[in-house]
Amino acid sequence: MKQSLRGFLAATLMALLVAGCATQPPGVVDRVPDEDPGRLLSQAQEQAPGEAARTRLEAANIFARQGQREDAFEAAGAIDEQALSESDRVRWALLFSELARAVNEPDSVLRAAQVLDEELPMQADQQRTLEDRQRWAREALDRPDPERFTLPELEGETINRILVALPESGALSSVAETIASAMRRHHDIKGDNVQLSFLDASRYSLNELYDRAQQMNTQVMIGPLDKEQVSQLEQRDSVPVPTLALNYGSGERNQARRLFQYGLSAEDEARQAARRAWQDGHRQMALMVPDNNWGQRVGEAFWNEWHRQGGEISNAVRYNPDNPVSDAVKTALNVRGERAQLNEIDALFLLALPDYARQVPPTMDYYYAPDLPLYATSHLHEGRGQTRLDQDLNDVMFMDIPWQIPDAAVGGEEVLPFYDSYQRLREEPDASMFRLMAMGVDAYEIATRLSDFSALEGFDGSTGKLFLTADGRIYRELPWAKFQNGIPAPILIPGLMSSEEDNNERNDD
Repeated sequence: MKQSLRGFLAATLMALLVAGCATQPPGVVDRVPDEDPGRLLSQAQEQAPGEAARTRLEAANIFARQGQREDAFEAAGAIDEQALSESDRVRWALLFSELARAVNEPDSVLRAAQVLDEELPMQADQQRTLEDRQRWAREALDRPDPERFTLPELEGETINRILVALPESGALSSVAETIASAMRRHHDIKGDNVQLSFLDASRYSLNELYDRAQQMNTQVMIGPLDKEQVSQLEQRDSVPVPTLALNYGSGERNQARRLFQYGLSAEDEARQAARRAWQDGHRQMALMVPDNNWGQRVGEAFWNEWHRQGGEISNAVRYNPDNPVSDAVKTALNVRGERAQLNEIDALFLLALPDYARQVPPTMDYYYAPDLPLYATSHLHEGRGQTRLDQDLNDVMFMDIPWQIPDAAVGGEEVLPFYDSYQRLREEPDASMFRLMAMGVDAYEIATRLSDFSALEGFDGSTGKLFLTADGRIYRELPWAKFQNGIPAPILIPGLMSSEEDNNERNDD
C-alpha cells in the first residue's frame, strides 16, 4: 500500500512538472543550450528593449564563463543598461566593469561605475568592488600612453626649430603678444641655439599654417591660441606637425595624435580647490561664482569634482559682480536676521576678481562667520604687493603659480624655476600680464622637451608642476598660500607649527 501510494505521488508530481513546462514561458537560459550565446544575441534582435537587454546580459555571462572575453565585452557593451531592472543593472555593472578592466578600456569601466550615482540597492562588497574599479579607471585615464605620444620624427633629436603661430590682430592679439614677447626674452636670456620663428596666425587657416610649418621644416609648432581652433584640431586623428596648443579644446578628450594642449586653466584650479578642501576634512561646501560663462564653467568643474569625492554642495550662488557682495554672501551662508546659519556648511569656495573678493571676508565677519574656511583660485590675487588692500583677504587660502607666490611655493625667489627670466620679466610694469609671461616661458620649455614626453612628468615650471595626462593635455599642480597680514604666506601642514606659534602657545600655557 505504501509502495502504491509512493508510485501514485511520483506519477502525479511528474504530470504537474510536465504541465508546468507546457504552460510557462521558458527562461532566458532555458531557451538555448549554455554553449550557444550567439543564438541568444540573435533572439535579442527580435525582442522588446527590456527583454532584449536581459537576453544580452545572459549571453555576455555565457561568453565570460566560456573564456571568450572579447565577445563578452562586446555583448555587455551593447546592452541598454537603463532597460534592465535595478538588480540586473548591478549585475551588468559588475560584469562589464570586470571585462572592461581586463581588456584595458577605462572609459567603459567608468560607464559601468555610473550605477554608483543611481543609489541602487547593492551589497557593501559590490559597492567596494565598483569603487575600486572606478578608481583604477580614473588613474589609467590620467596616465600617458607612451605609444600615443611617441614622436618618431623627433626621437633622439634636439628640438631647435620652433614655429610660434599666434594672432597679431583680433580679440586675442594682446594676450598673444604678451606670450610671444616672453618667449623671445626667455630665448634670448637662455642663449640656446633654438631657431624661434613667428607667424601671424590671424592671416591663415589651420591647414595653411601647417603647410607653412612643413615648408619651414618646423619640428614643433606652438599655437593656436583660439579655443575653437584647438577644439577643431583635437577632433582630428592626427596633426601634420607636433603641436603645442596654448589653450584647451572643449571636447571631453583630445583624440588627435601629436597634439598637446597647455594653458592657464581656471577649471583645473577649481578641481584642485575641491580636492584640497576634501583633504582638509570638509564635506559640505557653499559655492560663490560669477553669473557668466566663465563662472558657470569653473563652478561646474568644482561641483563635479566635489561630488566625485563624495562631498555635498549646501548652497551654490551665481552672483552679479555689480550687485552688493552682501546679497551673495547672505544666500551662500543662509543668513537669518544678521547671523549666518552654518550647521550644514563646512567651508566656502570663491571664484572672484580682487575688488570683489576683498569684500567677501569682511562681509562674512559681519554675519558672524569669521572662522569659516574660504578656498579660492588665483584670480583674487593681483600678484603685486598691496598689503593694505589685501589685509581684507587675511586667512583666505588660494593657489597661484610659483612665480606669483615664490615664498609660499618654493621658499624664496632665488630658487624659482628660470630665475633669470623671472627677474627680467618681473620688471614689466603691467602686473596683470605676469601670469601670461610665465605661460610663455613654460610653453617654450615644453616645446623643447617634446622629443621625450617623460621629461614632462612632474616638470617644475613657472606656472606650476606640470604633468602630461593621457590625452595630451598638460595639467598644472599649483602651490597653495594663505594671506597673512595682507601677504601670501605658506600654509603649514596640519599638526605642525612654526617656532613663533609654538612659543606663543607655550606662553599662553
